[in-house]
Amino acid sequence: MAEDVGLIERFYRDVMESGNLALVDELTADSFVDHEKGLPGQPPGKDGVKFFVSTIRSAFPDIKVKEIKPSLAAGNLEACHVVLAGTHKGELAGIPASGKNVEFDCTDIIRVENGRVAEHWGTTDNMTLMQQIGAMAVA
Repeated sequence: MAEDVGLIERFYRDVMESGNLALVDELTADSFVDHEKGLPGQPPGKDGVKFFVSTIRSAFPDIKVKEIKPSLAAGNLEACHVVLAGTHKGELAGIPASGKNVEFDCTDIIRVENGRVAEHWGTTDNMTLMQQIGAMAVA
C-alpha cells in the first residue's frame, strides 16, 4: 500500500522530534499492539507509545533524528532503521541528567491496516544509550 510508506518516518519526525503526542492517536489503529516494551514501566498500546515518547523527550529535550535509513515497504509492512541524537538533560529510568550527548539507534517494523499502524515490533539500543549516559560500564 504505497500511501502507507513513511509512517515510521512521520512518527520520528512529527511525534518524537516535535513532541506532537496527539498524532499518536491519528497514526495508530484503535486496536494497536506494540510488541516492544522499550522502557521500564511502559504500558501497552497507544498509552505505551505516548509514555515512550514523553520519557525520551523529557530526558533528551533536544532529541533529533540524525539518520533514517531508507524505509522498506512490502504489502502491509514497513521497516526502518533510525539513529537518534540528543543531550541527556533529564532523568531517564532513575538515572539523573548527565549532560552528555548521546547517539543511539532503533529498528522498527510495523504492520499497517487502513492507513494506520496496527502492530509494531522494534528494538531500541538501550545498552548503548545507558553506556553513554554513564549508567553502565563500557565493555
